Amino acid sequence: MAASGVDDRRIAILRRVIEHYVATGQPVGSNHIASMPGVNVSAATIRNDMAALEAEGYLAQPHTSAGRVPTDKGYRVYVDHLTTTDVAKAGRLDTVSHQRLGDFFDSAHFRLEETLHRTSLLLAQLTNYTAVVTGPSVSEAVVRSAHVVALNDRLGTVVAVLSNGDIESEQIEFATPPSEMQIALANARLNESLVGKTLGDGSLRNDAPRQGDGVDADVEALVGRAVAAVTEGKRRDSVFVGGTASLTTAFDAVEVVRSVLETLEQQYVVVSLVRDMLSRGVSVAIGAETGVEPLSVCSVVLAPVVRDGETIGSVGVLGPTRMNYPAALATVEVVSDRLGRRLTEG
Repeated sequence: MAASGVDDRRIAILRRVIEHYVATGQPVGSNHIASMPGVNVSAATIRNDMAALEAEGYLAQPHTSAGRVPTDKGYRVYVDHLTTTDVAKAGRLDTVSHQRLGDFFDSAHFRLEETLHRTSLLLAQLTNYTAVVTGPSVSEAVVRSAHVVALNDRLGTVVAVLSNGDIESEQIEFATPPSEMQIALANARLNESLVGKTLGDGSLRNDAPRQGDGVDADVEALVGRAVAAVTEGKRRDSVFVGGTASLTTAFDAVEVVRSVLETLEQQYVVVSLVRDMLSRGVSVAIGAETGVEPLSVCSVVLAPVVRDGETIGSVGVLGPTRMNYPAALATVEVVSDRLGRRLTEG
C-alpha cells in the first residue's frame, strides 16, 4: 500500500467513494461517507482525506459545491487492493443466474463459433456490460479431415473438421462437372494435402498440383481450388461481441457511444487489445490503459480461456470506468472457466 502513496484509512475512504459512485452515479460528499455504517472517523477527518486524495489525483470534484468522483487513477488503486474475498462476495451469482449458467454450458453442444457467440450473449446478460469473447485462431487449428461435396454440376462445398472443434465450409466452383470417381480421388488427395496441418501453414498454398502420366488434371485443379478456399477463407480470429445495447445507457453523449461502437466493429483492434492484455497478464485495463483512444472512457475486464493448460481465447466485458469491478471480475472468471471446460470436453 505504501507503494501507491495512499495509507490504509484513505484507501478505505476511496473505496467507499467508489462503491457509492458506482451504485448511484452521483458525486460523493464527506458528510455522506461519515454517515455510512462502520465509518469511525469524523466528517472533518474524511473531508481532509478526500481533499488529499483529490490533490494526489485519485478523486476529482466536478463542481465547486459538489462531492467528489473517482478518477482512473483512483479506480486503479481500488482494483489493485481488491481481495479474493471482495471479488467472491460481490460476484456471487444469484440462484437463477447460477442455474442459467450451468444449464447453458451443460447443453452447449454447438459448433465452436456458435458456442462462442452464445457465450458472449450470456455474459452480456449476466453483467449488463458489453461482452467480448475470443476463441482459438482458425489459422492455428489442425485439420482432422476434409472432403468436397458436389452440390450440382457447377458448385461444391469443401468441409474441413478442425482440432479446435469447429467445422469449416467454403463454396467452390467446378471448372467442369466432376464425376463421382473424380470427387473420390480429389477427397483422397485433399486429405493427403490438409490432414495434420494447420490452415495457416504456408506450405499448403504452395502445394503444387501433380503432373505427369496417370494424373487427372481436373482432379488436381479441383484439389487446388479446395485447398485455397479453406486456407484463404478462414485466416482470421474468432471475435464475438454481445450486448452492445448496454453502451447506450452507459454514456450520456451519443458521439461517445458511436465512437466506442465503431471501435468494437474493428476486429483487429479488439484482437490486439485482448492479446496485449493477455501477454501482460493484465485482468483489468482502465481508461487510457487500454491503449485505444476511443476506449479511454471504458474499462475492460478480461480472463483467459484455458484448455489443456494452453490459453486458447478469452472472455471479457467492456463498460464505463464506473464499473462494478468485483462483480465483473468474478463473473468473467466463472464464465471463462466454464467455457474452457466445455471446449476441453467438446
